[in-house]
Amino acid sequence: MDAVYKLNIERAVLSSIVFDPNIIEDILGVLKTNDFYFPAHCQIFDIMQKLHNEDLPIDEDFIRQKANKNDIDDEVLLEIMSTNPISNIGAYIAQIKDSSVKRELATLANLIQKEVENENNKAVQSLDIIQNHLYNISTDSASVDIKDMPQVVQETLEHIKLMKSKGDSYLIGQTTGFIDLDKITTGFGDGDLVIIAARPSMGKTALMLNMLLKNIEAGKGVVAFSLEMPSHQLLLRMISIKTSIPLQDLRMGKLNDKQLTVLSKATDELNQMKLWLDDSGSLNINQLRARVRKIAQNKENNISIVMIDYLQLMQGTSTKDRHLEISEISRGLKMLSRELNIPIVALSQLNRGLESRPDKRPMLSDLRESGAIEQDADIIMFVYRDDVYQEREEKRKEKAAKDKDLVYTSKFKGKEEEETEIIIGKQRNGPIGTVKLTFQKNKTKFVDIYHGSQPTISEFEGQMDVSQETKSDTLHGF
Repeated sequence: MDAVYKLNIERAVLSSIVFDPNIIEDILGVLKTNDFYFPAHCQIFDIMQKLHNEDLPIDEDFIRQKANKNDIDDEVLLEIMSTNPISNIGAYIAQIKDSSVKRELATLANLIQKEVENENNKAVQSLDIIQNHLYNISTDSASVDIKDMPQVVQETLEHIKLMKSKGDSYLIGQTTGFIDLDKITTGFGDGDLVIIAARPSMGKTALMLNMLLKNIEAGKGVVAFSLEMPSHQLLLRMISIKTSIPLQDLRMGKLNDKQLTVLSKATDELNQMKLWLDDSGSLNINQLRARVRKIAQNKENNISIVMIDYLQLMQGTSTKDRHLEISEISRGLKMLSRELNIPIVALSQLNRGLESRPDKRPMLSDLRESGAIEQDADIIMFVYRDDVYQEREEKRKEKAAKDKDLVYTSKFKGKEEEETEIIIGKQRNGPIGTVKLTFQKNKTKFVDIYHGSQPTISEFEGQMDVSQETKSDTLHGF
């Protein structure tokens, strides 16, 4: 597009705004100030936008008043005023946007050249920078129309028909791996950000791996990021869950012939499953986004869920303020889940302040840097094992007695199977409450609790959680 043509179409759009100021609403939905090629046009469009925001007339007099003295080109303004307005303004707006995107791509090409010549950055760092710029260009240039009510109603009815065709199944999204938990959540929905939070040693990584295994066994593709544990350790845990061989036996290689046969069969099955593990240990949101996109762009991979262990070990990209970093990471994960239309499950640590409470069941305010996480998450669930605290308390009493040369006989008997509470503290589109699972310690395996012949949800909150700032400290059954 040559300079004269650019000049004419930009002038025509600005003239049309003066002729009919109401159209600026539609234009602002597509164009930003820097989309105009000529600096004087950028300046005048910016002034028009300010006048619109202040509910002032958009005409020659007010444009001059809004501009600083000698800060506006009289000749350019007069040319705009003398240009005939156009009727097919949509085509002109599209031309301006198209030209702007191409200029940004040309700028990106120059950036790529500079990154190639920059010896201080490693190739992977340069790739992250370039991919982030390209993503910003692509999202800014994407055209999304606002939906009117007939369209929304039609889409909603189609969704209801689709759910009905599934035979009234309670599982709508990706399975959590547990019947009771699927019932209360209806599975993890497309575009959901799910946070699983707990204090150390509660089993949040084990719970994530149980969920992961159920999904890949169902033929779904899963991408998992482990910032705390190498991939072979994760696989050992998954094998223990899958085979019921005690984890310690797997770690030591202490296996009999029958276990070796079971192990061989399990690894053959796992070898065929769609699982991608990233245990690089150092990861920022841009790197995670780029790696997930790369795998997800191949539709045959059928990526249905992403899992991250854990959120606080991720790094920000542009700030040293930890709260702002967590906000950037949390928002980035939510936007990625929306972009790819799949759930993202991220583990999170809790503040140690809850340890000082008599009732150590977690609540939303216990989340580290809780504000951003609580706002962005669609589901927040906590893992709570009361036996962990009972065992710690007994050990404390034994030590205190020993220090005083006293004898203390502990009444606590450690169990191989412990009752675990999965507390749903927030669910944007569903009820909150508590689901109980059984944790098999030596296999790091969670299983459903069955009451009689049918599984039931242990506790259930009957009201929908639709706020983004649920502060319920107690959970009521019915």
